[in-house]
Amino acid sequence: MATLSVELKTPITGPYQQPIGLFINGEWVKSVDGKKLEVVNPSTEEVLVSVYEGTEKDIDLAVAAARVAFNTTWKTTTPEQRAILLLKLVELAEKNKELLAAVESLDNGKSINNARGDVAAVIGCLRYYAGWADKIEGKTIDIDPGMHHYTRLEPHYVGPMC
Repeated sequence: MATLSVELKTPITGPYQQPIGLFINGEWVKSVDGKKLEVVNPSTEEVLVSVYEGTEKDIDLAVAAARVAFNTTWKTTTPEQRAILLLKLVELAEKNKELLAAVESLDNGKSINNARGDVAAVIGCLRYYAGWADKIEGKTIDIDPGMHHYTRLEPHYVGPMC
């Protein structure tokens, strides 16, 4: 089996292992069709890396895995545990914020300061939603006596939160 990461270097943080697969069902995998696409640094037009290209088949696999996770593990995870898990993700992002910003800068051709701002925004977004994980109760709030209001609990989106 081919490796699903390559060593890349950033001017800020030096070498690191860059995954090139698709993250589905908790692991890095090749795309179903095995096609790759080139990631180009827009400021230099240099090819940084070739990564596996996700297609409709890969999306179907990812959505199916997300549904299984939601209907089993995630559905039975308490709101407090969900908050703790999201805060662990915040801690990981904070620990690796310079690397994340350096990779973002290379990938988008933006300044390192702008990339640092993007990473800070992601960390803030994750922290915000971690704070809500144990506070959303699904209560109905009466906002107009002439209208009927109700709350229907259902997942909103399978994918990145921010």
